[in-house]
Amino acid sequence: MMRPWILSLLFVLCGSFVAAGLAFSGSPGAAAGLLLAFLALAGVNSPLIFPRSVGAAEASRRSAADGRPVIYWRPGCKYCIRLRIRLGRDARRLHWVDIWQDPAGAAAVRAANDGNETVPTVVVAGRARTNPDVEWVREQLSRTR
Repeated sequence: MMRPWILSLLFVLCGSFVAAGLAFSGSPGAAAGLLLAFLALAGVNSPLIFPRSVGAAEASRRSAADGRPVIYWRPGCKYCIRLRIRLGRDARRLHWVDIWQDPAGAAAVRAANDGNETVPTVVVAGRARTNPDVEWVREQLSRTR
């Protein structure tokens, strides 16, 4: 349960220590700016920017019913973050599976990627594509019912 938050927690702790050092050395403005930058990094790398994850079985069931793609991701993955940000509001319409929380999701990603847990892996109608272009994902989403 704690694993998805480790990177964010490290950003907060490191930022706090560095900012405290700057504040004690007489640079409170720089300390505040640096702390805000570290907090922003923590937020971007946290699971909070992603829509709520479901299990792989539930995502597959929902995808079969509505035709929407399933995206397998993990916290801290810069490619997952990039895809999520570039999708914007469309991201909420997709089915997201956190492979660190769902062993079945991790197994599905390994099966699609020759044993590697390479994310983001997008599955549409049973066919997987690893680290796809955002426009391709939008095109697949526009084809849904």
